[in-house]
Formats: sequence, structure tokens, C-alpha cells
Amino acid sequence: MRSDFLFTSESVSEGHPDKVSDQISDAIVDLFLSKDPEARVACETLTTTQKVVLAGEIRCKGVYENGKWAEGALDEIERTVRNVVKDIGYEQDGFHWETLEFQNNLHGQSVHIAQGVDAGENKDEGAGDQGIMFGFACDETPDLMPATLDYSHKILHRMAKDRKSGAAPFLEPDAKSQVTLRFADGKPVAATAIVVSTQHAKGYDEGANETELHNYVRGVVADVLPANLLTNETVYHINPTGSFEIGGPDGDAGLTGRKIIVDTYGGAAPHGGGAFSGKDPTKVDRSAAYVTRYLAKNVVAAGLAKRCTIQVAYAIGVSQPLSIYVDTHGTGTVPDEKLEAAIEAVAADRLGGLTPRGIREGLGLNKPIYRKTAAYGHFGRTASGDEFPWEKTDLVDALKAAVA
Repeated sequence: MRSDFLFTSESVSEGHPDKVSDQISDAIVDLFLSKDPEARVACETLTTTQKVVLAGEIRCKGVYENGKWAEGALDEIERTVRNVVKDIGYEQDGFHWETLEFQNNLHGQSVHIAQGVDAGENKDEGAGDQGIMFGFACDETPDLMPATLDYSHKILHRMAKDRKSGAAPFLEPDAKSQVTLRFADGKPVAATAIVVSTQHAKGYDEGANETELHNYVRGVVADVLPANLLTNETVYHINPTGSFEIGGPDGDAGLTGRKIIVDTYGGAAPHGGGAFSGKDPTKVDRSAAYVTRYLAKNVVAAGLAKRCTIQVAYAIGVSQPLSIYVDTHGTGTVPDEKLEAAIEAVAADRLGGLTPRGIREGLGLNKPIYRKTAAYGHFGRTASGDEFPWEKTDLVDALKAAVA
């Protein structure tokens, strides 16, 4: 592992067209899980100029059964979609929550998928798909996340709060950020470059208004990043293309699942390739990525490593994982193979194992908790009540005992 290097991560705001799509898809997941905790949902969303299109497969008691929609269900789905767009803040000619065209192409889940996933007399619930999933944690920030991504998220989250509160009325919903840090001895020591591109009100691309916007962004960066990382040599690129008045789905089409690196670790860790948003927790693309983050975070929080990557793999319809792999990148206090055994033992004891059922029941994932995950990252968040349970560090003592 290199100790001296530059590294960059990016984030995108809740108004970015792909994130609009993610939030709509997860709002649909929440809607169905609120009606039926055992609902099956795979919802994809397309957003473009004045249009939102849903597609995918679902099964939900009281909403869609035996090939038919329940009375009022279609209207509730449309209201949910429009409310997401309204909450984000889109009331523009090219994308407006009230006047956009909406198409619903959701339909019933394949019976061939259902027979593999559902539990039966002679089998436990199987994985909703095949694939590999990764979890990661490191000690670069208090949230045990890569610093470049953590700061990128926080810059945009702060800007969105200021936009909605009226503190920065010149901001519009679409925005992107990028943070480059220089690392020495494996630790971040300086921010070499900050990139922020934000959609703005008319006239904020020149003169005093442009200066106001630039000064505002620099102030946000100064509030978010530790002061010791910002120097006279930090380079700022704020709206480097010039004007950014046309944005969101009007400026570029959005699709669910196109920001999977933003959603996870900013490129600092591997990714199995599967998106999270729009999927119920029987889909291990989502639930297994959550549980591996949970386990990796607890390994680092327990002081057993400074960096930890965990991989699991599944076959569709099969309950037990095909493999479990741990890599502490040379920072572990015990051998990685010992950690693998400890993780399996603790997961079996505290979660009921790493089967799809064990994960979703152990972490309490069959609840409408997903809309909030769909912007500013699924990881590095604060666990509160039912929200973000995979961010808890309540396995520390168990892991320490398992490797003792």
C-alpha cells in the first residue's frame, strides 16, 4: 500500500439527474415496504426533460397482487414520485414536479426469480441475484470513511441545506463536487484541489453575483474541511465551464444506479458493480454491501485494523455466501484469516449469519428507510433509530473477544 500520493473522490447533489432517479426509486421501495415488509421491488427510474419513467418488477400485498393493481395504488405511486421531485426543489420550466409527464411501467416479478428467492419447505430464502459485494472502512475520518469522499459529500450536503433554508437563494438543485488530497505516510495532509460545479440562478455567472457565489462556495469548503488541510496552494475550480443555469434532468438524463462509486467509497475500495437504489433487501447487491460495511466498520472501530475490505459472493437462489474474504492491507493487528473466522462467528451469533434472511432480519432492513440513503452516500452516515443500522459500532466487543 502506497504511503505518499494524491487521491480524488467526487460527490453529486440530490438534484443531480442520476440522484433524482435514485431517490425516486428508493421512495418507491419505501412505499411498498410500508405496505408489505416482504415486498419485492426492483424499480428503475429514468428522468429527462419534463419526464419521469418507472420500470421494473414488483410484488406487494395490498398494492399489486395476481397481476392487478389495488384501487388507488397507481395514484399513490405518482404522488410519491412528484413529492420526491418537489422535495428536491425542482420547479423549473424544464423539470417541474407539478407539470412533468409521468409513466409507470412497473409490472409483476418473474415467477422464475420468485421461486429461487422465496423460502420453501426444503430451502431457506435465497439471494435475489448472483454477484460480489464489498464493504470497507478506514480511519481517515471519525465516520471511518475515505476523507476525499467524506468531504465531497459534506460540501454538497451543506449547500443543499443552505439552498433550502434560503441562506443561499442563488443556488439551484444540481451540483457536483470533487476533493483531491495529498497523503503522506498514509494520512491526508493537504487539499491540493477543490472542484465545485453548481447550478445557479440567472446572472450568477458574471460580475459581482459570480464573485458572491464563488466566495460562498469557498466559505462552505472552509467550514467542511479541517483548517490544516487548506493552504495558499489549494486550487479552487468553481463552475469552471462558466454558466450552469440549465441543470438536473433538463440538462442531462438521469438513470437509477449510475453513481455507484459516489454511493460507496469514492474509488478508495473495490465495488462489485451492483447498484443499491430501487432494490428491496432480498437483493444482496444492497443488503450484503450494507452488512460488509457494518462488519468492516466494526473491525476498524475495534482497533483491529486501520483499513479493512471485506468481500462476499452469492449465487441467485442460494442462501449461504459462496466466499468471505478479508483484507486489512497490512494494517491488521491479527492475521486476516483469523479475522475472517471471527467475522463469520460474530455474524452467526449477532445476525443469524450472512444469509439474505440473516442480514435483513439482523439489521432490520425490511422497513421504509431507503429514501435518505439515495443522496450523499449510503455509508459514513449517523445511525439513528431505524435509519442506517449498518453504521452502528455495536460489534466491537464481540470481535475483540472472537480474536483474543
